[in-house]
Amino acid sequence: MGLFSKVADKFVKKEKDVYTENNTVFIVHLYMKELCPMPDKDFATAIMEKHLGEIDRVSYDEENAIFAPKKYLVEFKDGKMPPQLLVSKCSEIRNFEVDYIARNQMWDCPESEQILEECKYHVVAADFLGNAMEYKDRAEMIMDFTEALVEMFPQCEAVLFQNSFKMFTRDKILNHDIPKDMRFIYFAVNTRLFNVQGTDEKVVDTVGMGLLGLPDVQYHFKDFDPNLVANHAYNIASYIFDNNSPIESGDVIDGIKDGRISQEVAWKCQFENSLIGPKRPLLDICMGEFAAGAREKC
Repeated sequence: MGLFSKVADKFVKKEKDVYTENNTVFIVHLYMKELCPMPDKDFATAIMEKHLGEIDRVSYDEENAIFAPKKYLVEFKDGKMPPQLLVSKCSEIRNFEVDYIARNQMWDCPESEQILEECKYHVVAADFLGNAMEYKDRAEMIMDFTEALVEMFPQCEAVLFQNSFKMFTRDKILNHDIPKDMRFIYFAVNTRLFNVQGTDEKVVDTVGMGLLGLPDVQYHFKDFDPNLVANHAYNIASYIFDNNSPIESGDVIDGIKDGRISQEVAWKCQFENSLIGPKRPLLDICMGEFAAGAREKC
């Protein structure tokens, strides 16, 4: 079964954008079935240090916690300081909606509908000053922080990465074999599929790369297996991550032939505005004979 095993939503340009306009702050939601207290301070700090190393300072009460991991320093004109990792108390979910567009893109969590229906409480966590960090350090910190959070809150049913609306069960976060340097792409970057209403055209894009200051990728095409396009998107996203976004407008990359990435096929790249929200510049990949819309001439 391919990545896109569910029927994707139709693409309607005027649909509400469920993603935050400002996508530079990392935000994660831990979904709970029942209200739970903040863990003991020493217990929580020990878990954070297990995953993030020595904590420079801790602010902790029944409402919120702030951890400052010493190994990650953000440089300013007046000196250096560690980023701050914020954890809210568990509370009832209010003023936060996961609408049907995002729900239909949660490919990695078949249980997502049940989780969203049964879990009425959440813990919200975020980073502060993270956008001033070197992007690979931030990606590592985000994933270490997330793994610490699910250990800190055993009541957690699932984790939602708000920057990409990608969801995983707690068990998958705790028990995975993803290499350390690939965790961010796997867990925090989502590949989405949209059918263009009234046509046989499709759009595949990624969302989540912008959190690190890197471009997402986008494909507008027809008559091609979207699962192969999704796999290609993850490969290109990984390449962009590994190499600090080396692709420029006008460059060509290897396309797909006979179901595999092949040097025999050249697909042209161009930086454009996204077709689908959140609004952002991204790398549009023209699929040659399979391109749709204005891309038919590429």
